Amino acid sequence: MDELDKRILHLLQKNARMPIKDIAREVALTSPAVSARIRKLERDGVIAGYTVVLRAPKSQTPVSALISVANQPAQRQELLQLAASLPSVQQCYHVTGSYSFIIKVQCPDMEALEHLITAFQKIGQTNTQLILSAPVSRELPGLAP
Repeated sequence: MDELDKRILHLLQKNARMPIKDIAREVALTSPAVSARIRKLERDGVIAGYTVVLRAPKSQTPVSALISVANQPAQRQELLQLAASLPSVQQCYHVTGSYSFIIKVQCPDMEALEHLITAFQKIGQTNTQLILSAPVSRELPGLAP
């Protein structure tokens, strides 16, 4: 991956629906050349897919949190199955340190968050941090030109 690829990825991160001709203009390549580079990045697995980032309407105030869970290795599958079955779970990270997993959740209210925490406490010890804001948010850090 060269600097042109990184610039293309940066543009796609900002707007995955950006027209090829606009990307081509930004990186000083032809549209077919940009299309070929994007196809190669997809083939190589650098671009794993395209998604829509949803935000709750301003009238709603969802609660976002990180739930750290320390559990025994024998309970790993149970925790992963629980996390996968809960729609409020956004991401689940297997980590090093005193906790085994950090689970990012988004709940409609505090009652729903409490319910999630209780569910994870049945599998292991938890520690929860509320997310107040996300001043920096990138899916793939380090791709900025």
